[in-house]
Amino acid sequence: MAASRKFPSSKAVAADVANVLAHHVPSHARLTLALSGGLDSVVLLHTLLALRDQHPFELRVVHVHHGLSPHADDWATFCTQLCAAHDVELTIHRVQIARDDPEGIEAAARHERQRIFAALDTDFLFTAHHQDDQAETLLLQLLRGAGPKGLAAMAGKQNRPGWRATHLRPLLNVARADLLGAAREQGLAWVDDESNQDTRYRRNALRQQVMPLLAQHFPGAGRTLSRAATLQADAAGLLDDLARLDARDAIVGDRLDCAALTALTVPRARNLLRHFIEQHGQTMPSMRRLDETLRQVSDARADARVRINLGQMELWRYRGGVYLASPRLRWVEPVRWQGEAAIWVPAAGVSVRMDRAGGTGLRQTVLAAGEVTFGVRAGGEHLRLHAGGPRRSLKNLLQEYGIPPWQRERLPLMWCDGRLVWAAGIGFEADLSAAPGEAGILPYIEP
Repeated sequence: MAASRKFPSSKAVAADVANVLAHHVPSHARLTLALSGGLDSVVLLHTLLALRDQHPFELRVVHVHHGLSPHADDWATFCTQLCAAHDVELTIHRVQIARDDPEGIEAAARHERQRIFAALDTDFLFTAHHQDDQAETLLLQLLRGAGPKGLAAMAGKQNRPGWRATHLRPLLNVARADLLGAAREQGLAWVDDESNQDTRYRRNALRQQVMPLLAQHFPGAGRTLSRAATLQADAAGLLDDLARLDARDAIVGDRLDCAALTALTVPRARNLLRHFIEQHGQTMPSMRRLDETLRQVSDARADARVRINLGQMELWRYRGGVYLASPRLRWVEPVRWQGEAAIWVPAAGVSVRMDRAGGTGLRQTVLAAGEVTFGVRAGGEHLRLHAGGPRRSLKNLLQEYGIPPWQRERLPLMWCDGRLVWAAGIGFEADLSAAPGEAGILPYIEP
């Protein structure tokens, strides 16, 4: 039991959970607890059950069956029986874990859990991460070379992008020793995951070998490390505040101004670039990759075009601005239009509306008589935008109209009998334009 506790562990745990409920959860809210069947989540389940009278809420339970352990079915059965005994609704999700995930099995399992948690129709998701977990997470992040945001480890309250629920971790100030004490005081049963003893996993090595040694030489190390994570969270919040201040003049829409970026000191510029990437919901690249990106963006000539692969996204410098864009889609054969009101263009990743209009757009009779297809540029395309004018290369038109290079690769195009007749954002083939009073077809990209 932690030295700071002056009363039984079960009361100490209940006090921490009740405090979280009082500050973050309105009465009669919908709560879902992630229950593995292990010590931590079992104690949290019983604590929540005991608090329902003084703070009413609707409680459900979710169990993720990873199938990685030969005992996984037994754990699911244990959770089923436990929830049935307390008349709590339980949902079990069985998932397939990719054992060849480049980030490892632990990361693959975590991704599957988060995918399920994101889709839960509930107000709050409770997980049983505790003080020792927080200390281990901080050490793991420190050994990865993380900055303040990574060293902040786990937040007590978190609104994740794409999640319906607010994620709450009410036990972050509770040591595992207190959870064990609470379980023994109440005579609770739980299951043990044998993989927690496997020190081939880095977290287990920290838990089984490093943390006991630290506690031997630095009493209260877990509590101290957890407090350090809280301080790092404060520092990360201040950096976010600074980035938002710098972004006021530097970021407009989806564009980060290069001049504003390079006017900052290197640490502030790096912080702003990190903020810009996070705004787009992207995984942060390593510090070395981030610094190399900043160098290329800052040192390039004013008219230079820079393209950097960040994994899920590409970062471009174009006409004095920095942009993030999805990588080019794989080549897909053009699709044929058969008169429908809208057509999906796989190569462009967009849907094109085909509205009927009088005296504008392309001649309906010509399109109806020919073979109309949609796709993206392959090179060598030409278009006549004005009657009697020259046929100009699409390449030059894209440059003249200021279409960003990452959009040029996926710009939807329309052909009639193999002849380019429309380019989104640029215009129509003048020779096929509908005359006043003539039935026309007006294509445009659906929002």
